Amino acid sequence: MKSIIAKKVGMTQLFDENSISMGVTVLDVSGCRVVQIKSNEKDGYSAAQLTIGSAKNVAKPLAEHYKKYNVEPGEGLFEVPFDEESPLESGKEIKINDFFEVGQKVDITGFSKGKGYSGVMKRHNFSGQKASHGVHKVHRAGGSIGNASYPGHVFKGTKMSGRMGNQKRTIQSVTVVAINEEKNYLLVNGSVPGNKGNIVQISSAIKVSS
Repeated sequence: MKSIIAKKVGMTQLFDENSISMGVTVLDVSGCRVVQIKSNEKDGYSAAQLTIGSAKNVAKPLAEHYKKYNVEPGEGLFEVPFDEESPLESGKEIKINDFFEVGQKVDITGFSKGKGYSGVMKRHNFSGQKASHGVHKVHRAGGSIGNASYPGHVFKGTKMSGRMGNQKRTIQSVTVVAINEEKNYLLVNGSVPGNKGNIVQISSAIKVSS
């Protein structure tokens, strides 16, 4: 298995051997545990069902699912690719040093921060209209979105105002800078999608530059 889940703690900085500072993100893997192992024979595909943290108010069907595998209810269920030859089993806690090492490239997937309803200047980086005489109060408006008679409708995908953020995003080929085996967390170079406390998925990098 080359994919696990972790909680985003926040950002800090480290100094390399040349005393150059670099921003890093702390990802906490403690509390990550296996709930269910799915196999080709029984389920038609191989996957490991993971959870992290603890949850008090859990729906009864989900609570029964956790009870079936004798695992404490966590904050959601996440399926990741799994090798059936791996020794993992239900209830086993994930240790970060068993999957990744310092210097390794990883891909991190999470949901970006929600920005709410945003205009075209913030959402699509429009420059806005003229801020001079003769222009009515439309300085931040998007302008024309199509012709009148033909085609008679707005084309799908036209850049307009709307909800911004809170979308699934993946950053690729991020370097693992440090690993703390005792506290079971890792530090990766740069930023990671989402707010503090969000759950992200860490996978082995698909694209690794030579």
